[in-house]
Amino acid sequence: MAITKETEIAKIEVVGIYTAVQVATDTVIKEDSVEISRSRHRHVLYPGTLDASDNLVVTDISGENSKVQAVANAVWTDAVKTTWKNKLIADKS
Repeated sequence: MAITKETEIAKIEVVGIYTAVQVATDTVIKEDSVEISRSRHRHVLYPGTLDASDNLVVTDISGENSKVQAVANAVWTDAVKTTWKNKLIADKS
């Protein structure tokens, strides 16, 4: 009786004008190659955060799955990052 645990990217979505990247990850538990449990976790990635001087610190996606990295790198253009930075600054007031 071998029990294994696998992680799968279930869905990657790009949402909104600020191109948030939503990631759904499934954790699959199998016994003798037969799935016995599946749970889903979601997290959202934004282009960055502001530092104390209102500079945009781009989100570190190096720990993300390569597919997630590819999507984020494709959609987080310089224009998107600038728009996101301006929104964060405006939200502070």
